[in-house]
Amino acid sequence: MAYDEELAERIREIVYPRADLAEKKMFGGLAFLIGGNMAVAASGQGGLLVRVDPAEGDTLLDGSAVSPMVMGGRELSGWLRVAPEAVDDDASLRDWVTRGVAFAEALPSK
Repeated sequence: MAYDEELAERIREIVYPRADLAEKKMFGGLAFLIGGNMAVAASGQGGLLVRVDPAEGDTLLDGSAVSPMVMGGRELSGWLRVAPEAVDDDASLRDWVTRGVAFAEALPSK
């Protein structure tokens, strides 16, 4: 499944313009990187992938719309999958994108 172009455009409206922003096709989706660090992505499986502080990741899980990102059969600490229905409205999308951008900004640039 290809990533949702409309979702990618909605993400762009939140993160642009930034001098340290890049877009890159990754994980079957379109990732938005801040200073070379992935912040958020329009997932190829629908919805978002969001990078968060690993210490906060478990507290953000809700058992349905927000789940751990799984790659190669294992959960990745600090990465969340947010279902499409959880980002239908602009305020919810902005909250998740802002969370991912804030964490990426806190990391050293690559």
